[in-house]
Amino acid sequence: MFRRTKILATLGPATDDSSVLEKIISAGVDLVRVNFSHGKSSDHETRITSVRNCATALGRKIGILADLQGPKIRIGGFASGPVQLENGQTFVLDSKLEFNAGTQSKVYVEYEQLTQDVFADDVLLLDDGRIELVVKEVNASQVICTVWTGGPLSSGKGLNRRGGGLSAGALTAKDRRDIKTAADLGVDYIAVSFVRDADDIQEARRILEMTGSDAGVIAKIERSEAIADVDNIIRTANGVMVARGDLGVEIGDAEVPAIQKHIIQRAIWLDKPVITATQMMESMIHSPVPTRAEVSDVANAVLEGTDAVMLSGETAVGLHPHKVVDAVVRAVLAAEKQPITQQSGHRLERRFGRVDEAISMSTMYAANHLDIKAIIALTESGSTPLWMSRIRTAIPIFGLSRHRSAIGKMTLFRNVYPLYFDVAAYPREEIKREAVGLLQREGFVEDDDMAIITKGDLDGVNGVTNAMKIVRVGQVF
Repeated sequence: MFRRTKILATLGPATDDSSVLEKIISAGVDLVRVNFSHGKSSDHETRITSVRNCATALGRKIGILADLQGPKIRIGGFASGPVQLENGQTFVLDSKLEFNAGTQSKVYVEYEQLTQDVFADDVLLLDDGRIELVVKEVNASQVICTVWTGGPLSSGKGLNRRGGGLSAGALTAKDRRDIKTAADLGVDYIAVSFVRDADDIQEARRILEMTGSDAGVIAKIERSEAIADVDNIIRTANGVMVARGDLGVEIGDAEVPAIQKHIIQRAIWLDKPVITATQMMESMIHSPVPTRAEVSDVANAVLEGTDAVMLSGETAVGLHPHKVVDAVVRAVLAAEKQPITQQSGHRLERRFGRVDEAISMSTMYAANHLDIKAIIALTESGSTPLWMSRIRTAIPIFGLSRHRSAIGKMTLFRNVYPLYFDVAAYPREEIKREAVGLLQREGFVEDDDMAIITKGDLDGVNGVTNAMKIVRVGQVF
């Protein structure tokens, strides 16, 4: 059975064992996430090389996403180890304190502009919202707070302001260096953390272009400000991620489900892929089985139309990485049995701005109204399969390209299965027959199956798909 929703797994110490990496890829991982918040450039290079070697050995196409750290605001360390904050006590965030000089009553904060961004009665959140502080007073270097919700606090925890509004830019100096490193490593996507608006995406793309990279840019929606500009962000980016962790801290956890649904719907409407991320199988960091709520969470994201679901600590540091992937695969396949995931009225009422876009939509309409077993899109950039993937269907879409970058990008698209195929290796009149032959040799189609092929009159040129042809496998065409 073809699984249409993709699985994005984060690499980490738990997957550094080559046998574990092989198991999760064999279990169904489609893309991997390299988290630039942790580790050195050499660590990222080693992990990416391992993924590519493993994927080659298994005959798989695995996409690679480099996730930038962004302006994650963190506290410093505590001189005597973790502390216990009590409700009602005073606690000070101090940008002038020594990094590891934290005590029961104060701690270093790495963001000097915090004193300019917050005001009395603001609520600050530590450790993903587990600890709540109410601002009482602000001076030159200190934010003096009262603990509203206490608890244990250890070094390096993140800090957010409820409602957003911190002025830190999306790209730090470290991020700019990391973009160049990621480009050198040939990743398929760069994920920009804490995006505020479309300008942040454009800045990241400019840096990528200066390196000569054509990696796609994924906008992580985790700031409240981004929600107000979400359509512009989606249009500017090559895809979006619903980063529910920090987003939930900023806007409140109760608001996240509706926002998630809205972002997925807007991404589909605006023809961009979307990733649903954070805590999808969180309990499986330790447990060998998921909770029913986690299974429902994955299934609901599938039913909403997400392109991919992302695993974070579950695979990076968890005890059971391959069992997590197995559990996600089961949840996805069960959800994809539902008719809503196979039917679509998307874009039936819209006019098309491009010929290749019209061909893509015409192909999907024909495929959903005929007994078609496969859609074969000959593509240079991956654009045609992306448009096709916005239409819900149970019919697999095979994106055939000679370009590694296009193949890597297509690993993210819902219901698209990328294959290497060099149109320049065959006479023009034999290309369609060779493409169908590739699918037949791989066991995807059989004699007498009907398939649809899309291509352009000018082979090997971007953006010129202008023809679709319905063929029957095994017959002359």
